[in-house]
Amino acid sequence: MQKTKPLLDAKRVLILCAHADDEYGCAGTMIRLLRSGVEVRYIALSRCEESVPEGYPPDILEKECRECTRTLGMKPQNVEIWQYLVRHFPGHRQEILEDFIRIKGEYNPDLVFVPSSSDTHQDHATVYAEGFRAFKHASILGYEVPQNLRSFENTAFIRLTKEELDLKIAGLSCYRSQLFRQCSDPGFIRSLALVRGGQCNAEFAEAFELIRLII
Repeated sequence: MQKTKPLLDAKRVLILCAHADDEYGCAGTMIRLLRSGVEVRYIALSRCEESVPEGYPPDILEKECRECTRTLGMKPQNVEIWQYLVRHFPGHRQEILEDFIRIKGEYNPDLVFVPSSSDTHQDHATVYAEGFRAFKHASILGYEVPQNLRSFENTAFIRLTKEELDLKIAGLSCYRSQLFRQCSDPGFIRSLALVRGGQCNAEFAEAFELIRLII
């Protein structure tokens, strides 16, 4: 398998997700990063026990997240799933910021992925705001979760091959408890990647909001 060039010359990358499954917006890029030999660390702040669909065990999203990230190529030791309560992040802003500052001291990433600044979900908005405060000396890209956006400033694109997109779809398909969502449909994921590819002269791509660029 051919190695790809590291993105922005990053050596340590941090993926910050409010919930297990938010990597929807950057899973293809995670694959590219991992294949380029970059160290990638993934953190989901909540396993969303309170919003698990009826008929599933409370920890199903954590299990599905670990299966998904493993499918994408993540090492299990680089995946963390915390236990903040879903939809209650705004009341825990300081604790979240302190956790992020601790991670910065331990890991010191040079490229960080956070939810877009226009994401309307209260948990996503908190991760964006506190993520920026903690990691403002790194390059920061905001990923899109389409169902939550009031708008999206797609100012950066990362091209994907068909193989990378297929693997992204395979990874996200691990979230069997979430397949009722329209955005979980493989056709939806492929169509969005096709649109983003068309915007940057590629077959497929993921789009990001360029929040901060350190060169």
